[in-house]
Amino acid sequence: MRPCGTAEELERRRRRAVELFEEKESPTEIARFLGCSRASIYRWHDAAKNGPDGLNAKPHPGRPRELPDDELPELERLLLQGPAAHGWRTQLWTGARIARLIRRRFGVAYTGDHALRLVKTRLGWSCQQPARRARERDEAAIAAWRRRDWPRIKKTPGVGARPSSFPTNPASC
Repeated sequence: MRPCGTAEELERRRRRAVELFEEKESPTEIARFLGCSRASIYRWHDAAKNGPDGLNAKPHPGRPRELPDDELPELERLLLQGPAAHGWRTQLWTGARIARLIRRRFGVAYTGDHALRLVKTRLGWSCQQPARRARERDEAAIAAWRRRDWPRIKKTPGVGARPSSFPTNPASC
């Protein structure tokens, strides 16, 4: 189990233990004084022999830090440039792309789902799909067809006609 204290406090404790050990204090007394085991004293002394960085504080394992609020305007500016400005071939932001951009630019790792959640909750963006339309699409011709041809083609029920959900043969009921 990890002892209580910040990484810096624990590093100071290790360095103090090595100092006392090198001053020929008893490992048992050092362990009692610092609240650790004798085995730790020997392990720290061996680590100190590997160089001055042997007792340095290690980063905490666990959840990576979130993107700070002061970096959100920069993220929004990058997103507004569009995906093509950042090397993607299409103009569609996906969660994976946003996560990759955040990782590359800010050094914070997110999953694609979490990146989408961040953009939605903290930037107020919404998910949108681009309309898939042919490049050759002619809006004027489509509007003219809807005005001129569609009413002529569209079937309308005649007077007294039954809805299509009713059977036409009463014997089949």
